Amino acid sequence: MSVNSKLYEGKAKILYTTDDPEVLLADFKDDATAFNAQKRGNIEGKGKINCSISSQLFKQLEAYGIKTHFIDSPAPNQMRVRAVKILPLEVVIRNIAAGSLCQQTGLPVGTILKQPLVEFYYKNDQLGDPLLTRDRLYLLELATAEQVDAITHLALQINEFLNNFWQRCGITLVDFKLEFGLDSQQQLLLADEISPDTCRLWDTAEKDSNRRVMDKDRFRRDLGNVEDAYQEVLQRVLKAVETTIS
Repeated sequence: MSVNSKLYEGKAKILYTTDDPEVLLADFKDDATAFNAQKRGNIEGKGKINCSISSQLFKQLEAYGIKTHFIDSPAPNQMRVRAVKILPLEVVIRNIAAGSLCQQTGLPVGTILKQPLVEFYYKNDQLGDPLLTRDRLYLLELATAEQVDAITHLALQINEFLNNFWQRCGITLVDFKLEFGLDSQQQLLLADEISPDTCRLWDTAEKDSNRRVMDKDRFRRDLGNVEDAYQEVLQRVLKAVETTIS
């Protein structure tokens, strides 16, 4: 496989075309952003760590029956993926109250939700990625009713799997973001990445509200030891996968 030209550069990844129009190469960056890119920085080794974590989780999800854009990982910070048209939606699944949910509702941080909450946000930086009602989503024609139903069903399936997986890692899955895309056959695929950048992860054994954080909140909230937290997540993921295989 040879890399051709840069197709798109986002906050966390660069996408390149390849000799196969159905295949793209995603290059994971060490750049870190928060608050809609108002805060910027660099997390050493983040690209390799997030690519490795995402690759392992995509493979686990494929084995579970979830179709993803993942093909393989030719280098530690690179992932070959199926070309998809990303739906302009950020799908957030919440198991425990944190972040904007607490800010907007007054729920105390750490409140365990009676059932997972699936939310849709408009993937639009200029508008600040606003929370959408279904009617607004349909008004903007961001997805069809059938696609929204399918995404909701998939999101809950993925949440069930990831909850169990992260528990085996000694990590609590608080909430996380997913993105979906359509391939050339209009098949809905899980895309983007699953990593400490897109998940809120707490060390299950740690009770201190700051020390338990193992995700990008360490960068957002200037908690320090960001690289160490990401590396610890990777090591726990690899150990859990190894245990599953053996």
